[in-house]
Amino acid sequence: MCDLAETYGIYDYKQLPLLKVAVFAYGLSDDSRIKRRFSQQKVDLDTLILASVYDQLNAVIYAFSNRKGTEPVSLTDTLMDRPTQSTKKEHAFYSREDFDQARSRLLEELRKEDEERGDTIRESVCASDSVNEGD
Repeated sequence: MCDLAETYGIYDYKQLPLLKVAVFAYGLSDDSRIKRRFSQQKVDLDTLILASVYDQLNAVIYAFSNRKGTEPVSLTDTLMDRPTQSTKKEHAFYSREDFDQARSRLLEELRKEDEERGDTIRESVCASDSVNEGD
């Protein structure tokens, strides 16, 4: 709520009606802490762009160096909490049934996550779960 205090001088937002606080929060800049939290961003856009430039420069330096081995760690992925090469899980399936079971489990997990959030974006993807069963 520091954003409301910095921008509007509102120090006790609980005294205001909820709709008014929502309007004030909507009017905050995109790099405000409130908007970053709602969009699940850990850092502001400027920092993310600088990290991306750093990653690209690091990739070019790595490509032109004759060193073999592990690629440089992506700062952008670290800031965005994306899985790195070392934490990515790779799965091998021995049969189509194994694959179908794993896929069903994954889609069920996605459905549960969406229900918890009240989100229906992936509903069409999850609904196509049985599209290829006739193959």
